[in-house]
Amino acid sequence: MFNFEIVAGETVRQVLHEKRGDVLGIVSDAYRAHESGDSVNPDSYFLRFPEKPDSRIIALPAFLGADVQLAGIKWIASFPGNTRRGAPRASAVLLLNDYETGYPIACLEAANISAARTAASAAVAATALRPDGFAGTRIAVVGGGVIARNICDYLNVAGCAPDAYLVHDLDEASGQALAEHVRTTQNRPATFTADLDAALGADTVVFATTALEPYVSTPFKPGQLVLNISLRDLAPEVVLGADNILDDVEHCLKAQTSPHLAEQLSGSREFVTGTLAGVLNGEVTPSPDRPVIFSPFGLGVLDLAVGAFVLGEARKDGSTIEVPNFFGETRRW
Repeated sequence: MFNFEIVAGETVRQVLHEKRGDVLGIVSDAYRAHESGDSVNPDSYFLRFPEKPDSRIIALPAFLGADVQLAGIKWIASFPGNTRRGAPRASAVLLLNDYETGYPIACLEAANISAARTAASAAVAATALRPDGFAGTRIAVVGGGVIARNICDYLNVAGCAPDAYLVHDLDEASGQALAEHVRTTQNRPATFTADLDAALGADTVVFATTALEPYVSTPFKPGQLVLNISLRDLAPEVVLGADNILDDVEHCLKAQTSPHLAEQLSGSREFVTGTLAGVLNGEVTPSPDRPVIFSPFGLGVLDLAVGAFVLGEARKDGSTIEVPNFFGETRRW
């Protein structure tokens, strides 16, 4: 009852690398469980720093029922300045709590979990929102960081097979590195472009940047699919000109995200077409006459679902680190 385990980053990375197909199913199931009400997903809490306006640490508490039955919280830091040191922007831990007693049972390195659930979310949306597949199309990725790399990997595992990739990043070295990663891992054409407009013209456009405010004001065209993963790249007018699929309406329409700005500009939520779970359940069908934008705010229940899976796999191969006597008292008297 009072055991406490740690799952180190290398173990997390290895489990996720070998089980991407499983993660896709886990994320899809978690969306459906959340849509059905079998979860508790409060607002995220943002810790910001006056002297570092681009940096933040976010707390994402959640409970997921279904076959998980765990509560927990992800504590994730986003410090874009890390990239100038050659280090990843994000770092995180995930704490899991037993639902029966409330006791913490495990702490997992979670930057990998967060990247995997974000990328899997994008891939699940891509397959659901372009059901005819990706043959004969191009995918453009705006942003060449860790999240973008994971998205490309998960798109591939999900069977999204475009004719070519186009990568745009303000830092050419990062963009070139992502293009090379795609060529190497997928044996698929991938090129870097410094021309943002060229990227915006692709059939599918993925945004995975650290943008703090909109810079894309060009409207998309019918048939284009936009995976708005970084949430703040698009001007509200662009959002209002498309069908909009969100992961969770209440969560996404806050914190000055592009959909939140669209709500403020329009004065209503009528531009929201539905949720991804609604699409997965066959209850929501975007119009073929408009572009489609998927905007996921990022739900803590996804971290719980993926984290619980990683913990289970690590236990199977004996790679968790048990911490004896973690709790100072285990009896009331």
